[in-house]
Amino acid sequence: MNWREHITVDPEICHGKACITGTRVLVTTVLDNLAAGLDSEEIMRSYPSISRESIQAAVCYAAELASERVVSLSE
Repeated sequence: MNWREHITVDPEICHGKACITGTRVLVTTVLDNLAAGLDSEEIMRSYPSISRESIQAAVCYAAELASERVVSLSE
């Protein structure tokens, strides 16, 4: 999946934070909902302007960001 078709970063929209294209739904909002255990259907009911594909794009976006840095897990 090409997440770039579903995610926008524009300084004029949501202060430049990544959001679902054509909406003001932040990618972090989608990811937070997934992390809280909601499934795609529940998220789409809460945010009817987004699609299953845009939810998957948010996951792909996060995966790409995570692969770009190494975070130490030791304290």
